[in-house]
Amino acid sequence: MKWTGKIVGLLVGLLTRNPEIIVLGLLLGHLYDIGLIGAAIRPAAKPKPESSAEEPVADPYAVLGVSAGSSETEIEQAYRRRMSEYHPDRVANSADEIRKLAEQRAREINAAYETIQKQRRKD
Repeated sequence: MKWTGKIVGLLVGLLTRNPEIIVLGLLLGHLYDIGLIGAAIRPAAKPKPESSAEEPVADPYAVLGVSAGSSETEIEQAYRRRMSEYHPDRVANSADEIRKLAEQRAREINAAYETIQKQRRKD
């Protein structure tokens, strides 16, 4: 059982030294504890971050600019090079359209890299 609301309500009521306010504080505290009031001050559920796994990548090697026979090191270097080119922080002060394009391209690069990593773990 939750007691936070009741305790706060009681303390506020005791500070006023008015019996009606004490009862009202306890009542409001109880309603808060059971969730009938105060929903506006509670943090809202956080939205789920966009997952790059939702977007299928046609040819992840082409996105990174490497061949399918590339080594792990070459793939990682290509990933880092592409991300340094298209990272949204590089265009943070640019127009909205440019930032959105950079974010989209960064999502594609991340999705391609994750796809390659998953494929190689299976093999």
